[in-house]
Amino acid sequence: MINSNWQTVTEHKSLLGEGPVWDEQKQRIIWLDILNGTVHSFIPETSGYASFRTGQLTGAVVLTNRDTLIGAMQNGFYELDEGDGSSRFITDPEAHLTENRFNDGKCDPQGRFWAGTMNIPETEISGNLYLLDTKGISHHRISEIGCSNGLAWNSAGDTMYYIDSPTREVVAYNFNAETAEITNRRVVFTVPEGNGFPDGMTIDAEDKLWVALWDGWKVIRVDPDKGEIIARIELPAARITSAAFGGDGFTDLYITSARVGLSEEQLEKQPLAGSLFVVRNVGVRGLKAVRYAG
Repeated sequence: MINSNWQTVTEHKSLLGEGPVWDEQKQRIIWLDILNGTVHSFIPETSGYASFRTGQLTGAVVLTNRDTLIGAMQNGFYELDEGDGSSRFITDPEAHLTENRFNDGKCDPQGRFWAGTMNIPETEISGNLYLLDTKGISHHRISEIGCSNGLAWNSAGDTMYYIDSPTREVVAYNFNAETAEITNRRVVFTVPEGNGFPDGMTIDAEDKLWVALWDGWKVIRVDPDKGEIIARIELPAARITSAAFGGDGFTDLYITSARVGLSEEQLEKQPLAGSLFVVRNVGVRGLKAVRYAG
């Protein structure tokens, strides 16, 4: 099934749009411009838009049960106050790796924040995957990552899916909900060469994965049990970065994109690169984002 029924959400274009998350309590979509360190939010019902700067490269944010966000940023994990834009440092597991920054991240079903890193100049395989537990302590999980990206957990809570973009692989791990240990790594899908690289990812209520393709012009819906693409959403931008379900019943898919690294000629052909897109009523329901439980 091919769907190209997209709309742009706002006129704003990010340099490196990423990290969409739907806040069901405030009925808004939140997304990031990583390179500008900007957190954006938009309420579809009222067209209410707001943004604030974090002061550093910001790879991911997750919701909390307070009026704050938890951010995975260039210099570690922070609590972010949307009201005044202030930040409170939590911990930095990579203070010794000054050329790394945090990239994508998400909370597991127990409310622990998983986020991974990457080398900023992208010249070394120096990334790692961490989790921030509910006491604010970070724990290392995976080493030697090129560009840490999409994360998702199945509805049973016993499988974690993960993407290290340069490998072009979506992998699965057995997930221990109690200890947050991951074991039994296996590849469930590989993006064929010439089709871009897997970037951000979300999962729907039927345990199918929605994977954004950097330089692939689309989001694909993957059946991880069969390793097959079962649907795709084609978009007017090459660098598609992530996706998240939102709206009433979580039936709308919000999709981020980037314009970083594109030439003037490419931007002329992709005037909407960097936009936040939405596809209404994609035909399947998503799941609400888990909030950080710390």
